[in-house]
Amino acid sequence: MPKRAWAGAVIASALAVLALAACGDPVIDDDKAEDVVQADLERGLDVRVESVECPSGVDVEPGETFECDVTAANGDMATATLKIRNEDADLRFIELGPQK
Repeated sequence: MPKRAWAGAVIASALAVLALAACGDPVIDDDKAEDVVQADLERGLDVRVESVECPSGVDVEPGETFECDVTAANGDMATATLKIRNEDADLRFIELGPQK
């Protein structure tokens, strides 16, 4: 997929990826987020994804965003921006753009 095809791609999806940290505070389950982002991109954009790397330990703070690095099977790289919708850790895929 040409790099320009990543720019501005938006996939409308909501996903719940809640986990509890050792101290009991809710955090985003980065493994689940990575799996869902990959599946949504492959299904929504028809792109083979090699890997998705989301940060670990992201606190569940409704309204906050975080980014995951995405690598396509052809080596193109992009950044997926996700927004935490609520205290249940439901996420909304905001956009997929050039890697930052």
